[in-house]
Amino acid sequence: MSPVDGETAQRVAAFRNSSQEWRRLFAELFGTFLLVVAAAGGAVVAALSHGAVSRSAEVAAPGLTVMAVILFMGKISGAHLNPVVTLAFAMRRDFPWRRVPAYVVTQLVGAALACLFLLAVLGNAGGLGATQPGPGIHGWQTLLIEVLLTLGLVSTILGTASAAQNVGPLSALAVGAYIVLAGLWGSPISGASMNPARSFGPELVGLNFANFWIYLIGPTAGAVLAVGIAFVLRGPGGEDPTAATAAEGSLSTG
Repeated sequence: MSPVDGETAQRVAAFRNSSQEWRRLFAELFGTFLLVVAAAGGAVVAALSHGAVSRSAEVAAPGLTVMAVILFMGKISGAHLNPVVTLAFAMRRDFPWRRVPAYVVTQLVGAALACLFLLAVLGNAGGLGATQPGPGIHGWQTLLIEVLLTLGLVSTILGTASAAQNVGPLSALAVGAYIVLAGLWGSPISGASMNPARSFGPELVGLNFANFWIYLIGPTAGAVLAVGIAFVLRGPGGEDPTAATAAEGSLSTG
């Protein structure tokens, strides 16, 4: 085994040591909190400032936030920040299934706390940034756009996790840029959520789940399709220690 392979194996073993799981879950909670504050907060501040925050700025903010979060804490938890990303990594066998429930619950809690923060500080403006179909857009149209947008997002994440690593600067740039790109053209149709946790937060705090089914089914379907495409492009997964390190993080227990 080469020194590089040995180092990667040690990082994966360190992640699988559950004594540090609380740090990883806190990282997911904090990272998702920051993401949803930026994503939902853009709409809230735009409403309060009578449009001082443009749509371009609204969609750039979450992309830049994700880029920053991957860079500063990706090595701790993998910086999933999204239940369907956790699902995709598990389906690729780069993340243990037994850890999926805790990650997903933590992401949902982080999103809810972000919207509670916005409500407490700025009030119930801009629908708390809730994602919903655009004017004149049917639910099925919104659903298909969310499937497509999430397919691209998760494909980008899985692709960079297997090569440049999801914890590295190239992946952070690719994922952040994709989120901005998807928002620039997709947000008028669906809000460009691509993340059930991001949509869950505003709907929970606002007690309005009328459209949540779109943002649960659409991103989940998109992630499953992305896993299928990754299988075609790179095989079944679960054999690349670099991808496992990217998905799981490499927090040392020493």
